[in-house]
Amino acid sequence: MSALPQPPQPPLPPPRLSLGRIVPATCILLVLHFGQDVLRPIAIASILSLVIAPLVRKLARTGMGRTAATLLSVLLVSVGVVWMSAVLAIQLVAVAADLPRYGAAITSKVQSIREVTVRPFERLEAELKGVAPQAKSASAPAPAPAGTQRSRAAAAAAAAAAAAPAVPGEPVPVQIRQAPPTAGDIVSKLLSSVWGPVGEAGIVLVLLVFVLLEHESLSDRFIRVIGVARLGPTVQALSETAEGVSRFFLSQFVVNLTFGVVLSAGLWLIGIPHAALWASIAALLRFIPYVGVLGAAALIAVFGAAVDPGWSLVAWSLGLFAALELLVANVVEPQVYGHSTGLAPLAVIVSALFWGAMWGPAGLLLSTPLTLCIVVVGRHVRALEPFAILLTEGPGLNAGQRFYQRALSGNTALIIQDARSYMRRATFAKYCDRVLLPGLALAGSDLRLGHIDEQQSERIKKVIVRVTEELAGTRPNRRAARRRRATVPLAAANVGAHLRQMREANLGPWQGELDVPPQSIVLCFGFGTERDDLLTELLVRALRQDAIDARSASLSDPQDPARADKSILVGTAFLTYPAEGALTQWRAVAAEMRAALPDALIATIRLPLDEAAAPEETVQGDVNLILHSYAEAEAFVLQARKPA
Repeated sequence: MSALPQPPQPPLPPPRLSLGRIVPATCILLVLHFGQDVLRPIAIASILSLVIAPLVRKLARTGMGRTAATLLSVLLVSVGVVWMSAVLAIQLVAVAADLPRYGAAITSKVQSIREVTVRPFERLEAELKGVAPQAKSASAPAPAPAGTQRSRAAAAAAAAAAAAPAVPGEPVPVQIRQAPPTAGDIVSKLLSSVWGPVGEAGIVLVLLVFVLLEHESLSDRFIRVIGVARLGPTVQALSETAEGVSRFFLSQFVVNLTFGVVLSAGLWLIGIPHAALWASIAALLRFIPYVGVLGAAALIAVFGAAVDPGWSLVAWSLGLFAALELLVANVVEPQVYGHSTGLAPLAVIVSALFWGAMWGPAGLLLSTPLTLCIVVVGRHVRALEPFAILLTEGPGLNAGQRFYQRALSGNTALIIQDARSYMRRATFAKYCDRVLLPGLALAGSDLRLGHIDEQQSERIKKVIVRVTEELAGTRPNRRAARRRRATVPLAAANVGAHLRQMREANLGPWQGELDVPPQSIVLCFGFGTERDDLLTELLVRALRQDAIDARSASLSDPQDPARADKSILVGTAFLTYPAEGALTQWRAVAAEMRAALPDALIATIRLPLDEAAAPEETVQGDVNLILHSYAEAEAFVLQARKPA
């Protein structure tokens, strides 16, 4: 394993918790909490700008100027929001006026629920008290404490004083009563309660206009903050990301708006009063992930129970809501969005709790958009990259890293389970390219650096043998092979040689008979090193999975006269790719192989992870073909076997 190819970039050391990280994080949290009056309008305006940006672009394509398109888009959105707010306010006032009528129904529902849930426990408690031994009661009541006697005397004196007529000349207690509020006071209180949201909405509107007008300038400043070292890829990635996020937010807004309209019509048809109000609240709550849907269903169910003496409205409203939510979540949203947000479910819940604690209800509504923006920016800004890793639903480790981590812990069963699932849609050659070889490259790098000890190295070797035998084994008898594997030590032998010995024990020293058609054998040749033995054996097993007569040979093998004159049987020969320091020896062996196999095609495979490999231009003249993966080699051999 020490000679395995190195990964292109060694894994970075894990970040350490230090004062230099704690202080900035604490300052950011304090700014988010105490500066919410300033940051909240900016965040809302930024999210709304991403929602309105597609509309602005479409209007601008019609020939309208950027400024005119921006102002018209903001005007249309503002009119729609004002109209919806007015309708909902009227509905809310009507609900408040009708609440006293629903008191009897609510009381009846509470009593019926109490009979089902609380009464059985009260009866059980009463029965338990009846069978419990009662304390002996005293024959005479115990005297009251002195404090109790004094309090009773004081109460009697106060009652007598209140009943006695007032004596002329004594002071009479004065009672202060507030004057009833006037119409001006009511209007003033109403304006003061409305002024806060209206003022913040005005600030958001002004910020929205300027953000849309200065979209290009803000993008340039953001790119400059990231860095201009790779300007082209950065600009392209950010533009595509901004358009994708913008389309997602607009699609989410349209889907939730349509959900509210359809739900409003359905609730009106089944007889729920003020259906538009509850449907609008449900559509708004759908922006809050997971919890919002449950809250909307609970509100509709409670109101249905309040307006109906029975339970039919509750059942109908919940059934309608559940059917519509399942249809939208499983059919409409995948078709409209095309893919999910990419956020992990737990991350969505945690972000909702975080932003809700920071900014209250507005934070709950903005939690998913804000978190999605942080994840998108984190893919390009190194300082936010940990958030992109922690919050996305993709695995924290790639396939090779996951294999290496499980091999270190000796979790062979889980590796084989994932490998079998992977190979339902791929071949063993692709598994080697995507999972096994990258994982072994990490193991070889850590072994050279001294990050793993001999015991861990031995454990990884056993995992490699077990996984290879399970996925691409050649044993005819599994039980016998398990017994044989348990008796063969791995400490003194490299993994490739060990796997080759196991295969030859089943198929013979030359892996089968030599009485085969001409040019039907694929020969995989190595130089006898630990790296070459493993790579050669994996390639042989990958090709044999496709019923290809693949056989192996090594420079360290003794000469066999029985096969010296069988060169006509070899149609393709794979020679392991040379390291840069062993290029001279490799060229000599390649020349000998070309002379010994004049009718065979000589190929080699340069693996992407092999940084120590020689440059391709120095190898091209010595072989007929240079491939870059086991999957390419597999496809090449299969294509060559097809009849012309």
